[in-house]
Amino acid sequence: MDKLDLLLHPVRLRIVHAMSGGRTRTTSDLCASLPDVPKTTVYRHVGLLADAGVLEVTDEQRVHGAVERHYRLRRERAVIDADEAAAMSRDDHRQGFTAALAGLHADFNAYLDRDDTDPIADSVGYTQIPLWLDRDELAELIDELLSAIRSKRHNKPAPGRSLHLLSPILFPLERLPHQDG
Repeated sequence: MDKLDLLLHPVRLRIVHAMSGGRTRTTSDLCASLPDVPKTTVYRHVGLLADAGVLEVTDEQRVHGAVERHYRLRRERAVIDADEAAAMSRDDHRQGFTAALAGLHADFNAYLDRDDTDPIADSVGYTQIPLWLDRDELAELIDELLSAIRSKRHNKPAPGRSLHLLSPILFPLERLPHQDG
């Protein structure tokens, strides 16, 4: 399976998100984290991600006569890099955006369905903010956002920390003017 088809799928994106942050998890753990996804579907998609090297087995244990595998995300294999993104067709971008939105929608619904959900206390946000930016201001904004994200990206699980999903979406609402010179 090609990398775009592998990664641009809503369930596989959710599995990648659930495996993020340096965690080691079993497929049973993932099923518990994705209660709205049928267990057979989770097992099938974990198998595809493992076969492609996106997930690696870190440990195997016998549990009730079956082998339980512990997986870890290989982050470098779970990313569509700049060259791959540049080679994507418009339809690939549509598929990726749709998969990202479907996964985001499912994750948000799973969050809302939990008994302990408190969107205000959890600082949940989903505001859209149109900004007037020239190309230099856009580049500066992207650099600032990436810098803020990079400073927290490699945080590991620790007491007092919970995993949050940040999904920045950025695209022009109008055609950007071409710069002269």
